[in-house]
Amino acid sequence: MRGAFPVFVLTSLLLAAPETPAQLDVVRAEPNLEKRSRKALAVAESRLEAARNAYKAGDWESALAALKEVGEAVRLSLDSLKQTGKRPRRHFKHVKHGELKTRALVRKLDDFMQRMSVEEREQARPVRDAVQKVHDEFLGGVMGTEEWKSP
Repeated sequence: MRGAFPVFVLTSLLLAAPETPAQLDVVRAEPNLEKRSRKALAVAESRLEAARNAYKAGDWESALAALKEVGEAVRLSLDSLKQTGKRPRRHFKHVKHGELKTRALVRKLDDFMQRMSVEEREQARPVRDAVQKVHDEFLGGVMGTEEWKSP
C-alpha cells in the first residue's frame, strides 16, 4: 500500500500540470478564444526555448523555423482576443496577461539575438519586431488607448 501512494501523487501532479501544446494547430482548434490566446502564448514560449536549443546545437535552420513559430503564436494570441468582439477593458485580465508575456518574450528574444552573428541577427529581427508590435497592441488595450476590431 505504501508504494501506491507515491504513484498516486505523481499521477495527480502530472494530470494537474498546465497543458503546453506543442503545435499551433492544436491551439487553433481551441473553441474558447481566451484559452486559445493563453495557449498560443505558451506555445510561443516553448518554441523560443526550442529555438535556443537548436541554436546551441548548431542547427540554424531549425532555430529560425522555431523563431517564426514564435511570431505566429503571439499573433494568434492577439487575434484570438480580438475575435471575442469584447473591448480590451472588458476582459482586462486576458489582455494584461498577453502584455506581460509578450514583454517577457521581447526581452528573451533580445538576449537570444545578442548571442547571434550579425547575419543571423538580421534574419531573426523580423520575428522580434513582430512580437514587439503585438506587445504594443496588447499594451494599447491595457492602457485603454486602443479599441480592437476583429482581424
